Amino acid sequence: MNANVKPPVANLDHHTPMMRQYLTIKAEFPHILIFYRMGDFYELFFDDAKKAADLLDISLTARGKTGGNAIPMAGVPYHAVENYLAKLVALGESVALCEQIGDPATSKGPVERKVVRVITPGTVSDEALLADRQDNLIVAIVDKKTTHLAKKSNSTPAFGLAYLDMTSGRFVLTEPQTNEQLQAELQRLSPVELLYPESMANVDLIAQQKGLRRRPEWEFDLETSINLLNQQFNTKELVGFGVEDKHLGLCAAGCLFQYVKDTQRTALPHIRAIISESANTGVVLDAATRRNLELTQNLQGGFENTLAAILDKSATPMGSRLLKRWLHFPLRDLTVLNSRQDTVADIINTDLAQPIHGLLKGLGDVERIIARIALRSARPRDFARLRHALQQLPSLQEALNESQAPYLKTLAQQSQPMPTLQALLEHAIIESPPVLIRDGGVIAAGYHDELDVLRDLSDGATQFLAELEQREKERTGIQSLKVGYNKVHGFFIEISRSAANDVPEDYIRRQTLKNNERFITEELKQHEHKVLNAQSQFLALEKRLYQELFDQVLPELATLQQLSQSIAELDVLTTFAERAVTLNYVKPTLVKQTGINIEGGRHVVVEQMTADRFIANPVLLTEQRKMLVITGPNMGGKSTYMRQTALIVLLAHVGCFVPADSATIGLVDRIFTRIGASDDLASGRSTFMVEMTETANILHNATDKSLVLLDEIGRGTSTYDGLSLAWACAEMLALKTKALTLFATHYFELTLLAEQIDTLANVHLDAVEHNDSIIFMHAVQEGAASKSFGLQVAQLAGVPKAVINRAKQRLSELESQQPPSLLPEKSETFEQLLLTPVEHPAITSLHELNVDDLSPKQALDLLYELKKQL
Repeated sequence: MNANVKPPVANLDHHTPMMRQYLTIKAEFPHILIFYRMGDFYELFFDDAKKAADLLDISLTARGKTGGNAIPMAGVPYHAVENYLAKLVALGESVALCEQIGDPATSKGPVERKVVRVITPGTVSDEALLADRQDNLIVAIVDKKTTHLAKKSNSTPAFGLAYLDMTSGRFVLTEPQTNEQLQAELQRLSPVELLYPESMANVDLIAQQKGLRRRPEWEFDLETSINLLNQQFNTKELVGFGVEDKHLGLCAAGCLFQYVKDTQRTALPHIRAIISESANTGVVLDAATRRNLELTQNLQGGFENTLAAILDKSATPMGSRLLKRWLHFPLRDLTVLNSRQDTVADIINTDLAQPIHGLLKGLGDVERIIARIALRSARPRDFARLRHALQQLPSLQEALNESQAPYLKTLAQQSQPMPTLQALLEHAIIESPPVLIRDGGVIAAGYHDELDVLRDLSDGATQFLAELEQREKERTGIQSLKVGYNKVHGFFIEISRSAANDVPEDYIRRQTLKNNERFITEELKQHEHKVLNAQSQFLALEKRLYQELFDQVLPELATLQQLSQSIAELDVLTTFAERAVTLNYVKPTLVKQTGINIEGGRHVVVEQMTADRFIANPVLLTEQRKMLVITGPNMGGKSTYMRQTALIVLLAHVGCFVPADSATIGLVDRIFTRIGASDDLASGRSTFMVEMTETANILHNATDKSLVLLDEIGRGTSTYDGLSLAWACAEMLALKTKALTLFATHYFELTLLAEQIDTLANVHLDAVEHNDSIIFMHAVQEGAASKSFGLQVAQLAGVPKAVINRAKQRLSELESQQPPSLLPEKSETFEQLLLTPVEHPAITSLHELNVDDLSPKQALDLLYELKKQL
């Protein structure tokens, strides 16, 4: 949806009344596909029809004419509409459902219609339109440079960002400080829909995002946003949520909430609070790091062989979604992390993982069911699933009572049985309800007396029909006589054609079949009228009772939301326990002191792909040993070693056990990775440019509490340029930034840094030659590698023997030449080289200038000259 400005409606006089109604509605939603209900179909007209026919691969037909031209038309059956909506939502399209709300029997002209809901990729809650194990988020962002915000906001951040999970009511705002932080947040959230102001200065930052929606600047007004949120939360101010000073975030939240209200066109009671999220509470992961570590998406864009693919054995979809959120937002709170780890340890020690997992598996997706109930779009089977979930809670409580872990007791307290609500749903809904309420037969017998009477009547009053059949057999003497019913012809008395001449005079012929004749009597006709009226009344009453059921459940919304959150968390912690036992993970020790000490560390994903052949390795980084320069051959395992270190550190900051023999991890504030090479052709950036951009981000933002992984810095340019850049980067990280750093390189000259920098050490992954071949050892050893084995790897790759031999000859010639030394003169320290700024010529001129000797004209000339130099 674009801005809320509606285009003027063209002159509709030459259209039919039906088309006038359609075009009037379409004018309100010019950029959205209108699904216009006509009987058993949703129809689309004009350009909507052409677009839908193309996207959905359905037939394009025509209906009548306008201005001498046929009106393009396409349609989908109402009973299968979900399949088509799912396809359109997946393509990023929005759809307005225009329903018949008037009574065709009493309408003069076209029956009244109106748009009851706008379905957009970020606001869907329907089960069929969503991936069950993946968050479906809508995001709004606003930049500080947007004109009216720059005047109204005293905030220092560059952006305000708000996001909403419509299927849970989770509503969050944050304020990214830089362009890099914004892009990292967008990659973490992976929104399906993104709202941004028309006047946003740097749209390039979001150009690659899905579901972009431009919104008018006034929707981001701060005062309007605050009023809107207070109205939703029934508060006078937002102090209680801790967001009152987050002006840019509130502006984004206001726009987002207004958009959701406009599309849903109903109350949103499940959105009960707004949370402020700060990067300071978690381990910051930039966009490159999330991509390189393949947390929930591999480098090819799939889910296979990712961290989440190995860890996610969750029993419920909501547990699966929470696990992925935890992976993307590691914490730095020792209290929370130790609580999670202790809980996992207790689940293992009490052998609770399997029984809890079995119970949770029967709970289903309570979180999304609750959201649909809040939106009044829940289907009968949603209520049945919620009932089944509530029925499992007593057994879950019994299982949790086996544990003494404090946090498990908290989760148990937050997931207490709800006997009153359970009893209501058991009494109200039949055991296996139909998919839709319109099909009838949802409310259980015994729930409502009047409904039970109407149900008996609408079912045809079986006892009456049996008595009528027996009476007519006796009256006519025709023993083959049967009383029947079908939806097309109603009630009838069926007699074989041979006996048709023997029927009484009061029988009225209704239908002639090949071998039978069907009749009706006044008595049966009156019964039919009574039954049909009962059916109509039954369906109307059942729909009313069904709507009243929403009203009875909604007061329990807060308790149900707490229940779903607790169940999801219990699911993740139980999954962590199962994975720890199954995959032989250990509980890491988390400390505030800087350092990483991992014994026998393994890569979460690679070890599953290599069975028993994975070689575990240690990592030791301390205050006295902050950087490891890693050398060794290609394919030797340098990248795997670096990634596994980052993944182990990340898992420790999630509260999960880790793949190692033992691990002591000091809290880190950020994890940076610069691994792999790729062009960014869409933005016109070469491999080397991408590499340097990511490296610059690390050098600007890493601290002495950060973990930095750098792989082959400088390889995208000439040898000496690349070596010089790698050298300077290593110096800066070791001497100025003092970050915990793993620095893999093929520049063996960098191993000389260990002689000059006390906090830097060399390690290598070795290989051995055998019969002109190479065997990779994959074991990390202290010291620098003896050689690179590049030619041996080339030979393994199938490079022709003649090329290998020529390369060996050329290598021998090059090795005989002494390359220039990069080591500084002994009189200069590395710190002096790195930290002494190079003075600009203009500064030098100013230093040498005697201002008192200058005339006004000379001073002006000099000013122009200095400006020219700058």
